[in-house]
Amino acid sequence: MGNKESLLAGAKRCLYEKGYARTTVRDLASAANVSMAAIGYHFGSREALLNAALIEANEEWGETLAKTLQVETPPGAAPAERFELIWQRVIASFGEHRRMWAVSFEACSQPDLDEHVRAQLANAIEEARHGLANLFQGLDDGSAEARAVGTVHQALLSGVMLQWLIDPGHAPSGADLVRGLRLAAKDVLP
Repeated sequence: MGNKESLLAGAKRCLYEKGYARTTVRDLASAANVSMAAIGYHFGSREALLNAALIEANEEWGETLAKTLQVETPPGAAPAERFELIWQRVIASFGEHRRMWAVSFEACSQPDLDEHVRAQLANAIEEARHGLANLFQGLDDGSAEARAVGTVHQALLSGVMLQWLIDPGHAPSGADLVRGLRLAAKDVLP
């Protein structure tokens, strides 16, 4: 493993152990067993390294989620039943990745987030929209419809995750989401 890979692996450990704001350059260099100068050489800044590690961790979660969702739903399942089952699996995955999600929300809430970092995170969110549209509804064509579907799933994912982080016992379930969407849709459907 080279210095760049070591830095990414070390940064992920630091994020999970200390969080975004409390991780120092010294922590990162120590976790990767490299010099502090290596951070600047490979990533330009502490923030860029932490965000690259966070994006990588989110991508790993996305790959895990994709495998989780490859489990087939029962033959003849209604779309609402399929939606509920998928969301049950997504919500079940939250516990295994709790620290990553907590750090994600912490990183995004930094008041002085660098514009380059903000652009990286915005790009990651856009990629997630496309991935979610594909995972949930098989839309992978980059169309406006795929983006719209992905945007709704991204909003649901972020909102459900935040509720789960704060109070897992009262966060919505897959069934709650189906019921709530049905009720909300009454006001927007013709």
